[in-house]
Amino acid sequence: MAPVLAEPREPREPQEPRDCPCGRRDAAGHAVPYTRCCGLYLAAAPDGSLLPAPDAEALMRSRYSAFVLQREDYLLATWHASQRPSRVRFDAGVKWLGLEVRDHRVLDAEHAEVEFVARQREPGGRAVRLHERSRFVREDGRWFYVDGDHR
Repeated sequence: MAPVLAEPREPREPQEPRDCPCGRRDAAGHAVPYTRCCGLYLAAAPDGSLLPAPDAEALMRSRYSAFVLQREDYLLATWHASQRPSRVRFDAGVKWLGLEVRDHRVLDAEHAEVEFVARQREPGGRAVRLHERSRFVREDGRWFYVDGDHR
C-alpha cells in the first residue's frame, strides 16, 4: 500500500485543541483528547505520510475535525480522486459547534455510509445544520470520502 502524502503545513495559531473537535467521548463520558482521536490521523509523519483511519466513521470524524481546523491538505488527501475538488474553501468567521454521528453502516468490506449532523454558526450569527449521509470507499487499505446526500 503506497502512503498518502500530505503537503507540509505552516504551524497555525491557536495550538491544536485539547479535546477532539469531533466530540468523541470515552466510556466514562469524558471528551477524548485530540491527540488520541482525530489528531492521530491528521498528524503527518516526518515523511509526510498519514496514518489511515480504521473505518469510515473515524475518517468522517477526522474530516469534520479537519474542517474545524481548516486543514485543506487532509481534506483533499482523504477525498476520493473521482470526486476530489481542486481546493477546499473555508468560510471566514464560521464557528463549528458540534458533530452528531447518527448512523455508521458497513455495506461490504470496501463500502460504508455514515449519517451525521454537523452544526455551525455563520458570521452573521445564524445557526446552520448540515445533515448528510456520506459514502465512503476503501482502496488499498485506506478509506476515502466519495460524496453524500444532504437531508
